[in-house]
Amino acid sequence: MGKDVNFGKMIHGGDYNPEQWLDSPDILRKDIEYFKKAKINEVSLGIFSWAVLEPREGEYNFGWMEEMIDRLYENGISTILATPSGARPKWMSDKYPEVLRVEADRHRNLFGGRHNHCYTSPVYREKVRQMNMALSEKFGKHPGVIGWHLSNEYGGECHCPLCQEEFRRWLKEKYGTIDALNKAWATTFWSHIYNDFSQVESPSPRGESGLHGLNLDWKRFVTDRTVDFVRHEAQAVKDGGSDLPVMINMMYNFGGLNYHKFQDVVDIVTWDNYPTWHKGPESHTAMDTGMQHDIMRSILKKPFLLMESCPSATNWQSVSKLKKPGMLRAASLQAVAHGSDSVQYFQLRQSRGSSEKFHGAVIDHYGGDDTRVFGEVTEVGEALDALREMAGSRTNSQAAVIYDWENRWAMEDAAGPRNKNLYYKEAVEKSYYAFRKQGLDVDVIDMEQELDGYKIVAAPMLYMFRAGFEEKAQNFVKAGGKLILTYWSGIVDDTDLCFLGGTPHGLMDVCGLRSTEIDGLYDGETNCGVPVEGNALNMTKTYTCEHLCDLVRTNGAEVLMTYGKDFYAKMPALTCNTYGEGKAYYVCADFEQGFYDELYRKLVKEAGIKRYIHHIPTGIEVTSRETEDAYYLIVQNFNPGSTEVRLPKGPFAVWYGEYDGTVKGFDMVVLKKSK
Repeated sequence: MGKDVNFGKMIHGGDYNPEQWLDSPDILRKDIEYFKKAKINEVSLGIFSWAVLEPREGEYNFGWMEEMIDRLYENGISTILATPSGARPKWMSDKYPEVLRVEADRHRNLFGGRHNHCYTSPVYREKVRQMNMALSEKFGKHPGVIGWHLSNEYGGECHCPLCQEEFRRWLKEKYGTIDALNKAWATTFWSHIYNDFSQVESPSPRGESGLHGLNLDWKRFVTDRTVDFVRHEAQAVKDGGSDLPVMINMMYNFGGLNYHKFQDVVDIVTWDNYPTWHKGPESHTAMDTGMQHDIMRSILKKPFLLMESCPSATNWQSVSKLKKPGMLRAASLQAVAHGSDSVQYFQLRQSRGSSEKFHGAVIDHYGGDDTRVFGEVTEVGEALDALREMAGSRTNSQAAVIYDWENRWAMEDAAGPRNKNLYYKEAVEKSYYAFRKQGLDVDVIDMEQELDGYKIVAAPMLYMFRAGFEEKAQNFVKAGGKLILTYWSGIVDDTDLCFLGGTPHGLMDVCGLRSTEIDGLYDGETNCGVPVEGNALNMTKTYTCEHLCDLVRTNGAEVLMTYGKDFYAKMPALTCNTYGEGKAYYVCADFEQGFYDELYRKLVKEAGIKRYIHHIPTGIEVTSRETEDAYYLIVQNFNPGSTEVRLPKGPFAVWYGEYDGTVKGFDMVVLKKSK
């Protein structure tokens, strides 16, 4: 799928649950008045409504939803309609217990919670299909409905007999023969050879959990099962007569599913964002959040939707911290700056009971529109109205960082060289932050995506090489690209078998070196990288490194820095190798952020990437979006006070926000130039 979607506006709205208030029609009428006042132009409806939509098997109750969609539409408010598969009604679990999940210890769950259902169950799939088709037939062509919100935050796994059989079928399709599976999983170790696919079971704490190939393929299977279920839901909607865009709401750094695999079954990427603002420096939280926005944008490389955010405080984080004045607007507009065409909240009206009754909302239990939160939500609505022209615009990045889900799964299960805290995400963040500090737009991609079109690509800790990455990287560098590879890369293949003959596998000639050993450092233990006198990059500072130190033997690569101590003092710590028209840099250790900041500043200049703002103070984010006709340069301040920023002149003009030589605290300025 992934068709181009432009709603013609910046969406402002979020989750709304009128079924909780059907006995209070005065509240429902008042809500629409409040929505209009706050410039809310969309609601996400029906996300957990199955028990109200189908109170008894085969008995549909759509009247309340039809009345609500009609009333919203009459007041200029669109609906993104949900399929309610995230939580099934009690009657279904009672009559068809097979719909309930079985955990890894092989115990079947009782009714309750969310996502407590089997994606393989024929009964559940049929019930979901019936519901989705009925909703689509009823509302799919309603002028007020603009899209489909499939389920809610897909996640989890089922180990029931139905899923076991499906897993075996999946493995047979992948490997063909049981001998091929045994070879891929190295089952001769600990005498775990399978004689037939029927003997394979999913990983379990009560059984097999140390076979890395099995663990990895099970995670892939869980993603594929979930993707197939999403496809099943989307097809039911289509068969019901609707051709509106479909979407699923993804989650922050979620390890349970490889989100890149959903690119062919959704039309637009959406995600739920709940940063812990005010816990540390806002600039750091902004960087972390910005990377997650860019991960989501990079899946389809198109605008995404911020499907959920909190207008005040969550109730499920360890501390329910209020957003300080101005933070809601800053966080909301950051999503837009990184490519979102929406700001949506969970929730529009606060529920009276159950597990999220104290989760923040646009309208709280007090029920008035004179609260601080309501006022700030209104400010966001006004800002989105002013930025309407940017809806549908895209981000074109010349730099990319690879952050690969399957690599992460394999590395976390690898049993060495550190069994606690490999710091993969942190390693990716260091490269991402170093690019962002220079005002570069950054795509965050996986190994299945192409490298064509980028000038510089960072590939931190790619323990697993898969999807032909070696060939892509080789061609990228040969054609003139700059590649930054790091320690603990190219160690295993896509079934977690160690490469023979030297690492980084397939790229030793590109990097001009071979890794010989890797040293795991104890917590608190450090080494350092010392610049080689007269090195080509003019690196002059000594930087601290920790956690992992790769010991390499060069074969053509130029040594730019060496280790400062231990038995590998004077051995390479940073190298550069010319290959074809490009260069491959190899970072041998887990260096501090300052190292990446200096290195990438030099490499970006060397790559000839255009930068409109050359001095970017701490706490300032620079991003861009563009259409065929215009280029928008977005400057946002995550400092509490005004910060001096030298904005470019010439064809640029301030299009949104206030600028007097400074950008105000938590404010945003958008410059525009015509193409």
